[in-house]
Amino acid sequence: MQAHNPSPVRVRVLGAHGGSSPSHRQTSFLVNGTVCVDAGALTDALTLEEQARVRAVLVTHAHMDHVASLPFLVENVFGRNALPLEIVAPEQILAALRKHLFNDALWPDFSRLPNDLVPAVTFREVALGEPFSAGGLVATAIPVSHVVPTVGYILEEGGTSIVFSGDTGPTDALWRAARARADVQGLFVECSFPNSLQHLADVSKHLTPATLGSEIEKFPPAVPIHLYHMKPPTLPRLRFDVAELGNARVSILADGDELDF
Repeated sequence: MQAHNPSPVRVRVLGAHGGSSPSHRQTSFLVNGTVCVDAGALTDALTLEEQARVRAVLVTHAHMDHVASLPFLVENVFGRNALPLEIVAPEQILAALRKHLFNDALWPDFSRLPNDLVPAVTFREVALGEPFSAGGLVATAIPVSHVVPTVGYILEEGGTSIVFSGDTGPTDALWRAARARADVQGLFVECSFPNSLQHLADVSKHLTPATLGSEIEKFPPAVPIHLYHMKPPTLPRLRFDVAELGNARVSILADGDELDF
């Protein structure tokens, strides 16, 4: 999937899935070459040179399929840049990463390496609903409905905005914020399970094509909807259910897709 219109925001889909196999990479997006949204498979998809150009990783939540490659990215860029890599998220998400991942047990705390004054990585806390700058973009974190603290992100550059839902079931605040903007050009929306697993989706707070169909009424009108976070074992059935929606706005992303907005 390749769009050719010149525009200020380019998204590379490094990983489109909510699980891992040799042919399915976990959730990771690269925006304009310098900002990543989630880190399920950054080091699987980017060369070492491309990894070194990443200046910030915006984390939607701390589940492993969204952060699995983050420790290896930090290690790979260690010592290669004058400025530290920024891991960016609201406080509760950063606290989980520091307590359970960068804790000197599972992985070194690179915010203290090589030393406290010149760390390889910084954990940057952002406030919900307040715009902040990251790698040349303006971003806003909006809470969504998942089983752990989770946000979606609205990213803006040059009068163009795109929206990443994060993992979520039916939710309201993010879509209210998106509908309030006139510049939204693309929606990246999770859709994890087929309709036959609706109960599992409900208890784990994910979307199916059926609940997506209802959520679309909340979305900004006429904006393309790009689905991600599909679970690999049930992807064929999910594709069928998405086709049954009959909505031309909706498409399913694949690893390696590049989209311009």
